Amino acid sequence: MKILVCISHVPDTTSKINFTNGDAEFDTNGVQFVINANDEYALTRAIWFKEKQGATVTVVNVGGADTEPTLRKALAIGADEAIRVNAVPTDGLFVAKQLAEVVKNGGYDLVLAGKESLDYNGGMVPGMLAAILGYDFINSCEGMEVDGTAVKAIRQIDGGKETISGKLPLVIGGQKGLVDEKDLRIPNMRGIMAARTKALTVLDPVGADVATKAVKFEKPAAKSACKMIAPDNLDELINLLHNEAKVI
Repeated sequence: MKILVCISHVPDTTSKINFTNGDAEFDTNGVQFVINANDEYALTRAIWFKEKQGATVTVVNVGGADTEPTLRKALAIGADEAIRVNAVPTDGLFVAKQLAEVVKNGGYDLVLAGKESLDYNGGMVPGMLAAILGYDFINSCEGMEVDGTAVKAIRQIDGGKETISGKLPLVIGGQKGLVDEKDLRIPNMRGIMAARTKALTVLDPVGADVATKAVKFEKPAAKSACKMIAPDNLDELINLLHNEAKVI
């Protein structure tokens, strides 16, 4: 089984976020980038298939040379090879078209991706990718098994879970639960050294129109100052909850 894992290069959630150029561009100065959390669950599951079922695992990213450390980390975790499509990932459909070309040329049986990236939270690329390829698509996946070409997946739905059967080839939008958090891997020294010798192929992007672009970003309003109320002043508490916070 050939598995392709789509990796997003996203800011660490502890980073301080700022914007430039009239709040139209993300300021990357001083920001630490990491593997997107949902993609990391997908990658860990792919490595499980490699170890238990002999699958081969390739990771792919659409981005500039600055994303290569993130790909190298994925290689250190256990992926066999990496591909970087040399383009700025400014639009979801553009990214999906680049990934689709990689899938077509690589003949992958299973494509794993996070259901959304934790920077823009678009949640559109895996579904678009499946549509372009004509593959079946399972989103919000938090568990899966593969037996030959048969797949059984568990996905999160509103108020519960749904078990789905399907067949390869398939695109999966994964999330927390695809593997246990305790099973996520931190690269060890052996993995880091091995990653230096693994193939990282850079591809030119295919022609595709950029349909959308960011016009402006706006950060959430700053939290207001905390109001302290004496523990015996219930009337004031009720008044503030009712008239100011408007929660009762």
